[in-house]
Amino acid sequence: MYIVHVFIKVKPDGVEDFKAATLENAANSLKESGVARFDVIQEVEDPTRFVLMEVYRTKNDAALHKETSHYNRWREIAEPLMAEPRARIFYQNIHPSDSDWL
Repeated sequence: MYIVHVFIKVKPDGVEDFKAATLENAANSLKESGVARFDVIQEVEDPTRFVLMEVYRTKNDAALHKETSHYNRWREIAEPLMAEPRARIFYQNIHPSDSDWL
């Protein structure tokens, strides 16, 4: 598995629009065969901060995701709502084993 955590800070007046666009992107991302998981979480103490937890079956699947129309639509909507550039950290899977992911 190829795992990406994306850290995003949104402008206060853009939170609801960001959430709507991101939830649409997440729902469509889960339809991709190379996406095992796509979680969206929001910080409690600072609701302008989000983490996207994306799990791809391969690194190539992550690249293919960025070519989809729903990702590019999300990027066009979400990027202007961001208070700062998003940051990413890449991970490898340890547990559960890759074969145990649905």
